[in-house]
Amino acid sequence: MGMNRVIGKDGKLPWHLPADLKNFKDLTMNHVMVMGRKTFESIGRPLPGRVSIVITRTKGWTPPSGNCGFADSINAAIFMFKSMLVVDEIFIIGGAQIYQEAIDKADRMYITLIHQNFSGDTYFPEVDWEEWDLVNRVEGTKDQKNIYDHSFLVFDRKI
Repeated sequence: MGMNRVIGKDGKLPWHLPADLKNFKDLTMNHVMVMGRKTFESIGRPLPGRVSIVITRTKGWTPPSGNCGFADSINAAIFMFKSMLVVDEIFIIGGAQIYQEAIDKADRMYITLIHQNFSGDTYFPEVDWEEWDLVNRVEGTKDQKNIYDHSFLVFDRKI
């Protein structure tokens, strides 16, 4: 997210940051990703090496072939995978409404903070930062491909 919590504009990311895409891939590989239908459609396909669960209330929507399923609520998606002992982390990857519904259920947040304000129409939800501890911070490298200063942050919910 940008400094002003922007996470999207016109159904897309308002920036191109290859380091963030690599970090996302490294974190989510071999895990379950839960997302809203619009987020899934913006990606365009199930991502290799991950299971995608799409939250949708759209009647008649069916997932494409591959490691993709769907649920009608965030609770249903979480229940589906918490019942499997092999799943250690479920990644909620957007969009804004799904983040809003999931944030009270989360015990960890991985956030790429881009040190820039962006114009956009989609925002990460307000967070009560008093409820979270910053447990890891890695500064990203600004270069020709990654034109914004950025940090990879990990927050754990306080007990």
